[in-house]
Amino acid sequence: MSTRSGHPGTIEPLAVGVDIGGTNIRAAVVAPDSTVIDTIHAPTPHSVRSLEKAVAGAVRGLMARHDIAAVGLAVAGFLTKDRRALRFAPHLPWRGTAVGETMQRLLGVPVVVEHDANAAGWAEHRFGAGMGGENVVTLAIGTGIGVALLMSGEIYRGSHGVAPELGHLQVVPEGRACPCGKRGCLERYCSGTGLIDSAIELLANDPGLASPLARDLRGDPESVSGRRIMSAAQDGDVLAEATVSEFARWLGVGLAMVSDIYDPDLIVLGGGVGSAAPLFLDEAREHYAMMITGAGHRPLARIRRAQMGEDAAVIGAADLARAAVAREAGPR
Repeated sequence: MSTRSGHPGTIEPLAVGVDIGGTNIRAAVVAPDSTVIDTIHAPTPHSVRSLEKAVAGAVRGLMARHDIAAVGLAVAGFLTKDRRALRFAPHLPWRGTAVGETMQRLLGVPVVVEHDANAAGWAEHRFGAGMGGENVVTLAIGTGIGVALLMSGEIYRGSHGVAPELGHLQVVPEGRACPCGKRGCLERYCSGTGLIDSAIELLANDPGLASPLARDLRGDPESVSGRRIMSAAQDGDVLAEATVSEFARWLGVGLAMVSDIYDPDLIVLGGGVGSAAPLFLDEAREHYAMMITGAGHRPLARIRRAQMGEDAAVIGAADLARAAVAREAGPR
């Protein structure tokens, strides 16, 4: 099965995008217009051979039902600049592995590997909130912070393929410990896990505070999630509102840092926490406008909410894989 493009007599191929997370694998058939046609889910195994078998099995299941020209893999980890090898992925067993070549041999079609944040950012650039931007930063705010930077429509990877890790810029010297090994990283204050830590700290500073969220934190702090805090803030919970305000302050810090470094014309906010943007974005914009270097004397980046949702990584990975095949084929 293929899909026609807007040009008479031409057929554009379908591609599969695969989002390989630490818990689940999601493979999807994606049309050239970004439509997700078919999807398969599978649990993520924790050995190299089992993981490769699971990814190949999910893709083959889709290939049995569709004519697939290419596969894009979206992975949270450090890739080499040429994307031929995965140096390290904190939640996956691959270490210094030529993932693309291995999966291409198993599947028999071209395979492209991309960082999951870059894949999501590419999807927003091509089909979503990033359309029309020249220099665009996409922040996916969830458990941590994933970042994609597009400069003049091209993904920026840095000299060694690992840029941009903006979530691990230190904003608080000797601050909260981060799984990356440093302390005080931005994502320890501006993320879903950061929300929980901020709520705990605010309650410790005001132990007499009375609210449903405060009661839950005292009784079973493990039961409180970033989503729970956002929901409580929407309901007017005083501790949750203070926590979200603290989050907005740190987001403003992050946006100012992003703008000081890259000077983007557009910033796209996505991820699980980003989906609650109406609760904190106006306040974050105020902090951003005050903290940016040259405040009041330079343009601010436009800030938009992401549009591609949970499909962003698979759509972007599939589109990048399709584009790679087209480049290899050359002009017709």
